[in-house]
Amino acid sequence: MAEKQEAQAAGPRIKWDDSKMSSAYANVCNVSSTREEVVLLFGVNQAWNRGQPEVTIQLTDRIIISPFAAKRLSTVLAGVVKEYESRFGQLDVESGALAQSAQQGNGKT
Repeated sequence: MAEKQEAQAAGPRIKWDDSKMSSAYANVCNVSSTREEVVLLFGVNQAWNRGQPEVTIQLTDRIIISPFAAKRLSTVLAGVVKEYESRFGQLDVESGALAQSAQQGNGKT
C-alpha cells in the first residue's frame, strides 16, 4: 500500500514512444519568440570555406514550443553542457570565424 502511495505522489510513469520519431542533423539554430510560443529553427551551414561574403543556411526543421517548455529545455540543456564540459573541457563558442558569422546573422555585431 505504501509503495502505491509513493508512486502516486511521484506522478505518472512516462513511456517514451519513438515509433514516429525522425532524426535530422543541424549545425545552426536560431530562436525567436512571442508571448505564446518559442520557435526554434534548425539548419545546416554548408559554407566550408571561410571568408565568403555571404553564407546561406539551409533551414530543415522548425520546432514550436510553449515558453514553459522552453524554460525546461533551457534547464536540461544547461545541465547537459555542464556535464559535457566537466568530461571533455570548456567549450569556447565565442572564438573563431564561425561564431563571428553567427553573431552577424543574429544582428549581434
